Amino acid sequence: MYEYVKGLVAELNPAYAVVEANGIGYFVNISLTSYSALRQGEQTQLFLHQVVREDAHLLFGFVTKVERELFRQLITVNGVGPNTARLILSSLTPQELTNAILSENLVKLKSVKGIGAKTAQRIIIDLKDKINLSGEMDAAEIFAASDNTIKKDALLTLTTLGFAKAAVEKVLDKVLKEKPDASLETVIKLSLNYL
Repeated sequence: MYEYVKGLVAELNPAYAVVEANGIGYFVNISLTSYSALRQGEQTQLFLHQVVREDAHLLFGFVTKVERELFRQLITVNGVGPNTARLILSSLTPQELTNAILSENLVKLKSVKGIGAKTAQRIIIDLKDKINLSGEMDAAEIFAASDNTIKKDALLTLTTLGFAKAAVEKVLDKVLKEKPDASLETVIKLSLNYL
């Protein structure tokens, strides 16, 4: 099984990305959450989940391990396949999905196109204990992992632009403290105002 692919984003679409690594273009199905973090023509690393079917071998890619873990948990639920799981992760951020499951928010899950009351209930029943018990799936760690990924990516971007690492780290701490839920783009834009 593949763990991740690292390379150039050769093609980017809200539903998929083509990542070129060592001269091979990998067609990777992505969620909108991952799409918003990718840029065509830039280097990236996507954590992969491979689905082998009779008629196809499919790769699903995620910017964070947390999103991939949620995907893997979702596809264990009866009636939720890879494409439905990807749709859920496109409609809800990992934090929103985790909160919806932990708070048993059926309305939030049913707001996803194609998810009915029975499927929403199954997702909550099947995953509530797994999310609570699994160290990787702990809600507090999901928030921390998300913030760390954004901070790490913002740090890499800003140091690549020529800013000093120490100065960038101080500014990122300040920005993430003020706006903990900000997207990567927002964090970078706000940080540029302080640098």
